[in-house]
Amino acid sequence: MEWYQYLSAFFAGAFFANTIPHFVHGISGNKFPTPFAKPPGVGLSSSTINVIWALFNLVVTYLLFMASKLDNAHPLLLLVFFAGIAAMAIMLSIRFKSKHTA
Repeated sequence: MEWYQYLSAFFAGAFFANTIPHFVHGISGNKFPTPFAKPPGVGLSSSTINVIWALFNLVVTYLLFMASKLDNAHPLLLLVFFAGIAAMAIMLSIRFKSKHTA
């Protein structure tokens, strides 16, 4: 495996983890912060913007996933993919824990 496949796998996991909250909030009709809000990442974007942002993240996930050539034959690559999910999930949980207390 090449080094860039591990990098692609890690970021595929990170983008996948970022897809989930935006998609869930969007299809639930809830506002949630996106990079397009004012101020970016702090203000709330509409549910439609969240769904669009989630779908963009999903496309990036797919492209990175394909670039990594991830499969069951490479367990370390799968571990790196899941590490990307875990890293982004933990970062997002810290970032958004106080989004309703402002």
